[in-house]
Amino acid sequence: MLSSDIGIDLGTASVLVYIKGKGVVLKEPSVVAFDRDTNKIKAIGEEARLMLGRTPGNIVAVRPLRQGVISDYNVTEKMLRYFIQKAVGKQRFKKLNISVCVPSGVTEVEKKAVQDATYQAGAKHVEIIEEPIAAAIGAGIDITRPCGNMIVDIGGGTSDIAVISLGGTVVSTSIKIAGDDFDEAIVRYMRKNHNLLIGERTAEDIKIKIGTAYPRIQAESMDVRGRNLVTGLPKTITVTSEETEEALKEATSQIVEAVHSVLERTPPELAADIADRGIVLTGGGSLLNGLEALIEDKTGITTMTAEDPMTAVAIGTGKFVEFLSGKKE
Repeated sequence: MLSSDIGIDLGTASVLVYIKGKGVVLKEPSVVAFDRDTNKIKAIGEEARLMLGRTPGNIVAVRPLRQGVISDYNVTEKMLRYFIQKAVGKQRFKKLNISVCVPSGVTEVEKKAVQDATYQAGAKHVEIIEEPIAAAIGAGIDITRPCGNMIVDIGGGTSDIAVISLGGTVVSTSIKIAGDDFDEAIVRYMRKNHNLLIGERTAEDIKIKIGTAYPRIQAESMDVRGRNLVTGLPKTITVTSEETEEALKEATSQIVEAVHSVLERTPPELAADIADRGIVLTGGGSLLNGLEALIEDKTGITTMTAEDPMTAVAIGTGKFVEFLSGKKE
């Protein structure tokens, strides 16, 4: 294996590594725990995620990427190196062709930072691709054809919405509202309406288990533990799915507005294609219950979620290398 084609979905919430011929070989949270006193990294990935909100003073668990952009360059580089080594082994490290995915709204400077971090982590050649294109390829859409496809990729830090035709982006927008904002909205709602302080991980649990963007046919509920802000003591309350819909309303409607704004700017021929073919959702954030129903309701266009929304971007990033070589032939 002289050169290996690897696709990396460098997400705010998780990093996925795709290897040609093997599929997605690694999926870990993009969290790094390090010791403040010695500046040494204690844990990376899942191990570090378990430390979020539970570390002693000298150990901090951080996410080196905020809203799809590198906020801590050194930590990102170490994290990338660790994940690549874990995925391919140390020996075959030096000759890798790596394509990395970034949100469509990032600046040239931010793209360069991702590229440099990947070279620093040991790549031979780095290709940067935009998230909606990767998501479309990963969702199984043939992006080379001259017809419009609309992709809504909702990640952890950003939501990318794009209309793709002939292998390129025609209209796109990227908003910094995504899965993490759903969690924050739940934390805020619990504090305001129940005087209960909960952590990021609890909020994520609520979102996954009973969270919804559209009224459920059957309401669900779950018990939530947190700290009562009045007494300062631990307390358990029951939360319903209707409450999560209210908590998430602001964030979900911003995503719907962004979809709307892209549709408004889409050339009429492509808009007709989209009305025919529908809107495709990818990314972990698209797993929020009722999101496709909400978008369909507000746009009148059939909306469906890709088969495996979590890995679509990683698969697409890996296949992009093949897509490029196909173009060159």
